[in-house]
Amino acid sequence: MDNRDVKLIEAIDLPAAIGLLTRLPIPVPQERAMERGEAAAWAYPLAGLVIGVILAASASVLSWVGLPVGIVAALVLAIGAIVTGAMHEDGLADSADGLWGGWDRARRLEIMKDSSIGVYGVLALALSLLIRWMGISALIVLEIHWTGLIAIAVLSRGGMVVLMTTMTNARESGLSQSVGRPSAPTAWVAVGISALITVLCGQISLIFAAAIAVLICGMIAQRKIGGQTGDILGATQQITEILLLLVILS
Repeated sequence: MDNRDVKLIEAIDLPAAIGLLTRLPIPVPQERAMERGEAAAWAYPLAGLVIGVILAASASVLSWVGLPVGIVAALVLAIGAIVTGAMHEDGLADSADGLWGGWDRARRLEIMKDSSIGVYGVLALALSLLIRWMGISALIVLEIHWTGLIAIAVLSRGGMVVLMTTMTNARESGLSQSVGRPSAPTAWVAVGISALITVLCGQISLIFAAAIAVLICGMIAQRKIGGQTGDILGATQQITEILLLLVILS
């Protein structure tokens, strides 16, 4: 799609973004959503906002009924996986297996495409769940889970748009390739929305931390496979989320 031939923002973009990044039953005109493709990426942070609100509200309700903090945090992680279809966790596991399990670009991409999971993927998932569980528990104890979870969900998905725009696709097939490469204006809208929501949440320091996380993930992907894939985007979301949790609690 030639980005010069489409509007920067359309009403279909938000439901398209929610339909792509979550498993929520959002009615989306499939043909029109596919036509928008990469042009709808500006709305990814808003899809993150929806996810963040769901997770924060879940944490509040579960805490209100008297469940221990650790159980609440575990259930919030489970709800997040259900809402998103665990697509980002899948990307993290595949990226860990491929980037560190292959000796050259072709083999790394082959491993990432394989549906089976290896030791690197298992370790990446285990560490991600452990750190995020402890981080969410701390946010709940400190009573900042609303602003924290929302800002993290928004920024980590806004970062995905930056990688999609600035990096070429590492393979000629896959989810990222099928969506397309957003234009620079689309990316700037996503960045602006992410920053605005984060500022409103009072978590300004997270903006810089998110930029560092995206930069590091992009540099590793470029060095290892020469671009980005859907798995790299998912891994970037997870790594950004972890780093932002650490920054909030540091």
